[in-house]
Amino acid sequence: MLAVNNLSLQFGKRVLFDDVNAKFVNGNCYGVIGANGAGKSTFLKIITGEIDPTTGQVHLEPGKRLAVLKQDHFEFDEYEVLKTVLKGHTRLFEIMEEKEALYAKPDFSDEDGMRTAELEGEFADLEGWNAETDAATMLSNLGIDESKHYMLMKDLSNDLKVRVLLVQALFGNPDVLVLDEPTNDLDLQTIAWLEDFLLDFKNTVIVVSHDRHFLDTVCTHIADIDFKKLNLFTGNYSFWYQSSQLALRQRADKNKKAEEKKKELQDFITRFSANAAKSKQATSRRKMISNLDIEEIQPSSRKYPGITFSQEREAGNQILNINDLSVSTEEGYLFKGISFVVNKGDKIAVISNNSQALTSFFEVLSGNMKADEGEFVYGTTISQAYLPNENHSFFEEKLPLIDWLRQYVQTEEEREEVYLRTFLGRMLFTGEEALKTADVLSGGEQVRCMLSKMMLAKANLLLMDEPTNHLDLESIQALNQGMKEFKGTMLFTSHDHELVSTVANRVIEITPKGVIDKMMPFDDYLKDPKMAELKESMY
Repeated sequence: MLAVNNLSLQFGKRVLFDDVNAKFVNGNCYGVIGANGAGKSTFLKIITGEIDPTTGQVHLEPGKRLAVLKQDHFEFDEYEVLKTVLKGHTRLFEIMEEKEALYAKPDFSDEDGMRTAELEGEFADLEGWNAETDAATMLSNLGIDESKHYMLMKDLSNDLKVRVLLVQALFGNPDVLVLDEPTNDLDLQTIAWLEDFLLDFKNTVIVVSHDRHFLDTVCTHIADIDFKKLNLFTGNYSFWYQSSQLALRQRADKNKKAEEKKKELQDFITRFSANAAKSKQATSRRKMISNLDIEEIQPSSRKYPGITFSQEREAGNQILNINDLSVSTEEGYLFKGISFVVNKGDKIAVISNNSQALTSFFEVLSGNMKADEGEFVYGTTISQAYLPNENHSFFEEKLPLIDWLRQYVQTEEEREEVYLRTFLGRMLFTGEEALKTADVLSGGEQVRCMLSKMMLAKANLLLMDEPTNHLDLESIQALNQGMKEFKGTMLFTSHDHELVSTVANRVIEITPKGVIDKMMPFDDYLKDPKMAELKESMY
């Protein structure tokens, strides 16, 4: 068990945590959530010992081991891949290194022999004889070929480094596993493997993630950082979100009697429990949500941006024709001979195992990049708006946010300061936030500004390359709703499973041998065995 007692953290006059007390129990998976700046990653750094709290303490049960997913992708550059994984179990790796040094001594003494005997005993207790085999198996399960196990970390691509560091954290069955954004840079297949691993994991997991589907699948509890406190709730993210929204509505309804409110909450819990029992997360180690005390449900202080996409002009029937489109690099084709027709009302999830191919595809369609071969033709009624993967070039000037946004308005009315301030307020740029200049915005703030730019365009065709990047859960939730409600046509790519599965009505997968094009929901596409066979033949 891991516990935090009377925990406080203060930077100058800013209080991040105030008298936080919580216990993280064996067998549970805790999803740590909170608005941007609430202190999610800071809290993880406190419990892993990277940061000292101002007051209070972290208590890990004696003899228990804590493992953490490393965020520094260059820390182990000079180590072999397999050794990097083994270093995840610090004590085991220390024993292995000390044994190796002792056995290599030319003047091996009786004292050395006694020491190696001690080390061999501890090594056996830690199941050291299976360590390299277990590490190699986990690497292979995450798509890291055996031929790479003895390469130096610095020679791996960044996406493979992320997988190695993930294996390092998971290796050796730690008692407490701490994961900060573990799904970043992972493909859907690897995320599914990680979900299955955590569902079977018997110890304690504490995780920060912006992936709602991941949180819903693996979490038994939500640790919500709000009002400078950390509160634990039974259930996954969707249960926390829906219940907090219900509590917020109830608080606003002053006419509703207490008995009616209690019955409404109880009905909600019963409904959600029934749904959860049918889901993947309903395993023997899951606590029943029906045991939840309804007094635990509280409204959240979270604020959600207002993301609404509208069309100035409805599109005609001719949207976009793509014919024999190809793009290559010095290393070969990213994609070749892509052809398909976009129909009115399509919401197409464009997916691929190659993120560079996806970004190049959207850059070509937006006119920012030229294809090697082929063509694409938009209908005469089409107006498009594009959200690129990288937005930094839009924010290099020291422009006040109002003036930055004014560049993209369509009418004189929209140029007015009152209109722009109201618009920025909807996107959570209020008070001092509205006085910022474009060049000092965070990644999440930049994306909210780019979404504002898209909304002002009132286009009937939206192109989006990873729109949830850098956004917090509240903004992702609002974006998801805005995309669902948009009446026009849309092509997008995203690693957010929940967003793709609730928005897309068509899936197009870009492969080295062309495209797979299916008019079906995303979850059906992933589960259909015929699709799995087809994909295997296309890669």
